[in-house]
Amino acid sequence: MFRSTPVASLLALTLSAVLVGCGSDSGTGGAKPATQVAVKVNKEEISVHQLNDVLARAGNVPAEQVKQASTAALERLIDQELMVQQAKDRKLDRDPKVMQSLEFARREVLARAYAEQVVGTAARPSEAQISAFYDDNPGLFSRRRIYNLQELNIRIPAERFDEVREKLQAAGNLQQLAAWLTEQNIPFTANAGTKPAEQLPLEMLKGLSQLNPGQVAVSRTPTGALLLFVAGVRDEPIDRTKARPFIEQYLLNQTRTELAKAEVARLRGVATIEYMGDFAPASTPVAAAPAAPATPVAVPAASAPVAVPAADADAVRSAIEKGAAGLK
Repeated sequence: MFRSTPVASLLALTLSAVLVGCGSDSGTGGAKPATQVAVKVNKEEISVHQLNDVLARAGNVPAEQVKQASTAALERLIDQELMVQQAKDRKLDRDPKVMQSLEFARREVLARAYAEQVVGTAARPSEAQISAFYDDNPGLFSRRRIYNLQELNIRIPAERFDEVREKLQAAGNLQQLAAWLTEQNIPFTANAGTKPAEQLPLEMLKGLSQLNPGQVAVSRTPTGALLLFVAGVRDEPIDRTKARPFIEQYLLNQTRTELAKAEVARLRGVATIEYMGDFAPASTPVAAAPAAPATPVAVPAASAPVAVPAADADAVRSAIEKGAAGLK
């Protein structure tokens, strides 16, 4: 289930070498060779395979820290084993809640293992696909920007989205909009910070990359609306060579996701699924309609964003913070 990595292999080899050097206890008779057992805790053994599994999950460990990582991982396994033994002594492994949790974990591991086997067949993207993605997303690469943003996340019913957008158009800036939201007792949260292009949703970035400092973008969210005031930007492009590994991994992950979804759909199609009891009305579930992409809409129109005077920037942030505080 877990793929081997060069670091994991190095950890395993280092650990094996250490254990081989330890030799075996002449009094153990038919006990397992030392190369298979890392440590004995009371009468229970912790194997090298168990330790290797923990190390493989640790991710990238610098070569000079391999021995330290091995020792720390082994000590954690010893602590865990001691608690497991106490749990068994107290019959906790027979507790209904514990048994239910163990079964849930078993099902999760099995399902994940199958999913990883399915997505493991995903083909890596071609050079043409990588190049096309680079060209199709200049906001992420050739025209990449670092954005200084002030966010206003508004909780409203979907039917009030147009009302908020029109109010922003009439107000002309976030300061007046924040005051109006406070008057209307409409909850909202405010945040400000710096975000590179890659930390923004792809669909949102396409609209945001067209805005200049002092302009506002508004987009739909599952809970209402998100307003972004562009306080400042700076250009930091990424060339094709540096972007290549990131694009390749993104496209590969996208393919894996599609494979997983397709396999679930196939399995549902060939399975017999009966909803029982209170769940019977949902015997033929209807797939939810996909949410509309959160494409920013510049205010008052896509071609004419609302410009906020630079002098108002501090006042905007202050008004937003005060408005949010007033709703607490």
